[in-house]
Amino acid sequence: MTTAENILGAARPHAAPRVHARRDAPAIATPAVLREPAVAGVWRTGIVAATAWLALGALTLSWPNREVGFSDWNFTQEFGAGAIAVAALLLVVALLGARAGRIGRKLRPAGHWLIAAPLLLALWEVLTAKLGVLPPPFFAPPQSLLDVAYEDWSRLGLSTAHSLRLLAHGFVLGALVGFATGVWIGWSRIAGYWVHPLLRFLGPVPASALLPLAFFFAPSSYAAAVFLVGLATFFPVAVLSWSGVASVNKNYYDVARTLGAPEWFLVLRVAIPAALPQVFVGLFMGLGASFSVLVTAEMMGVKAGLGWYLQWAQGWAAYANMYAALLVMAVLCSGLITLLFAVRDRALSWQKGTVKW
Repeated sequence: MTTAENILGAARPHAAPRVHARRDAPAIATPAVLREPAVAGVWRTGIVAATAWLALGALTLSWPNREVGFSDWNFTQEFGAGAIAVAALLLVVALLGARAGRIGRKLRPAGHWLIAAPLLLALWEVLTAKLGVLPPPFFAPPQSLLDVAYEDWSRLGLSTAHSLRLLAHGFVLGALVGFATGVWIGWSRIAGYWVHPLLRFLGPVPASALLPLAFFFAPSSYAAAVFLVGLATFFPVAVLSWSGVASVNKNYYDVARTLGAPEWFLVLRVAIPAALPQVFVGLFMGLGASFSVLVTAEMMGVKAGLGWYLQWAQGWAAYANMYAALLVMAVLCSGLITLLFAVRDRALSWQKGTVKW
């Protein structure tokens, strides 16, 4: 057992004696909504989903597009064929049942979404390409996204890479400075007296409100964008880190001091580990705030990125490209949040069972 475990173990109250359950005690029934989906037999939800995707493909291929101001929407045949291919894949997985293996286990929890997705796509297709209720060029059908991916993949991919680089620089810088500031405020009375009021006064100011000043004082537009993204990340991370350090049980510090722990040990091995759950809450909040500021900064001064791509698409009335960029933004943000959840689970594995979010 390590020194830190001895310190933290000594600070805990005495645990209640264990009560061993009787082997003949009746088992508590698990609610139906919490049970794992059964994998034996035919997957009926998968068959319904396959039928829905097949109907989407048939509708797309058999119903001619309405021509409004131009010849036709590109990639209509490919979109319909892709929907039929998805239907075939789902049907095979549904009929295989438990023999589908890992693919079947991954798809089963999303069964109802696999039914809803083709229905929504079919509604989108009918209102745009088939009936023209939502007029072009302001609204485009689903196959227009395939057209953008085929025709403009290089510009869209380069813009995504530039946004990722800017987000990484700003988010990492803001998170590091915010974490250090929060720990400093939570640990030092002097910092709590002088820095905390400034943080509470200036922190709620939106980072986008400082956009003109940032572009005036920064040596380049990229540096200004990094500063704004970092500032949007800094405030939630600093506040939650300060709150986490300030809320650590004082008994841990008393026991550590009794055992002769130095000041750095109290900060690095007691305060920071105990505050990590709240630090990750601040990181999640900072990621959302930094992403919104990222798009605003790219629209105003940066010459590349998804925000710049959105402005370019709007300027040329290329609304299909705009929708494709919005879809990339949604996937990018969702992927980053998923990655941050994985990092949190790995970093807080020693607190498994106590973290409820």
